[in-house]
Amino acid sequence: MSASRENQFRALANSALGPVASYVRRRLFPLTEADLDDVISETLSVAWRRFDAVPDADVAWMIGVARNVLRNQQRARRRRDAAESRVRPSDVSSSAEDVVVADDAVRRALARLSEGDREVLLLSAWDGLSTDEIARALSLSRDTAAVRLSRATSRFRELLTVS
Repeated sequence: MSASRENQFRALANSALGPVASYVRRRLFPLTEADLDDVISETLSVAWRRFDAVPDADVAWMIGVARNVLRNQQRARRRRDAAESRVRPSDVSSSAEDVVVADDAVRRALARLSEGDREVLLLSAWDGLSTDEIARALSLSRDTAAVRLSRATSRFRELLTVS
């Protein structure tokens, strides 16, 4: 990596660290706060390795990398928990929505959305990403991201009024 590209990566990492950490922290469940540093570190490592291959890397791209790293960590945690539960029963804990979303109707509506709808809706509402940024974060075209966000918003509103 050239010195200027390295400086570009450092600038991106510095500007993206806050939004990426916020994104990960809100979606950390079932991982713990202790896992936050590991997810951020792995995100930076993956971004460093792939940085030269991505011409327009930005904060939304970094959130997309973090999203993939977080999902991998969560899958590993679920497999580990499943293996442990076969050995001994585990305590039931609250979901992330139970902790974060105080309004029961909103929590129920969010829980009834598909994972994809919930993800695109929360990227917009919680993370404040624009449609273009959502498209980059999820590796979608802008039009596909706009359609998914529109449909997810409609489904959420419908579920919210039914609750």
